[in-house]
Amino acid sequence: MEEVKLTLKLSKKTIEKGKNYARKRKTSLSRMIENYLEKITQQEQDEITPLVKNLSGVLKGERMEYKHGYSDFLERKYK
Repeated sequence: MEEVKLTLKLSKKTIEKGKNYARKRKTSLSRMIENYLEKITQQEQDEITPLVKNLSGVLKGERMEYKHGYSDFLERKYK
């Protein structure tokens, strides 16, 4: 992977807070920003977000189609 230098203009306070945040996590501000950019650009390519992937399989029991469950909810709500 070729690394290229990037210059950003941010407030001094934001940079200081970012550096402190990165230091506490034993990483660099550059690495943290790179990881963030990788994550948000990957989400555009995925149909299912990482949050939904993490939640998959959390609920146990009968499989319920979401459209059927939602229509039942609406019927009860508007009776």
